[in-house]
Amino acid sequence: MVFQIRVTLAGIKGFFRVYHVHGATTLYTLHKQIRADLEFPQDQLIMFKALDITGGVVGRYGLFDLGWGTVDETPLEKVIRAGATDFVYFYDVTNRKSVNIAVEGELEGVKVSPDFPVLADVKGPNPIEFENGYVAFEDLPDKQRKLPGEEDDEDFDDEDLDVEEEEEDQDEDGKEIYDEDEQ
Repeated sequence: MVFQIRVTLAGIKGFFRVYHVHGATTLYTLHKQIRADLEFPQDQLIMFKALDITGGVVGRYGLFDLGWGTVDETPLEKVIRAGATDFVYFYDVTNRKSVNIAVEGELEGVKVSPDFPVLADVKGPNPIEFENGYVAFEDLPDKQRKLPGEEDDEDFDDEDLDVEEEEEDQDEDGKEIYDEDEQ
């Protein structure tokens, strides 16, 4: 049994990763693959919070047994059979950094090793770029979405250029600055 899962960031349309994962793949193996692909730090506590279709918690799986088992002993299929449709994968528990994982369904006729989840589709940079201020085009407000070469007459005026030139010739007090070499 092979499942398709989608990794997303809450509120960001410009990012996702789609994986094909064998049902026998442990959550730890899935964690290692996602961590490597998304360049998450290796020295952090991790946790998978499994959610059902209503958003209720089905289980919490970490490096230590939190009552439902550990990530290295728990196959993905077992958690899905327990009712999980989504996960919150905390890749840094201490700082509450996470991504969302949605189980999109079972794939027929697809072969995947339980030891190696397959990255099937990619969109956008890794999550660290969003933390550093990156904004994807589709996440911009409609009035700021402009393709190269498009202009918005309301936002740009020739007078804007003149103001910048005048400001360059003034110091902090607003007094004009003269350059002796300038004629």
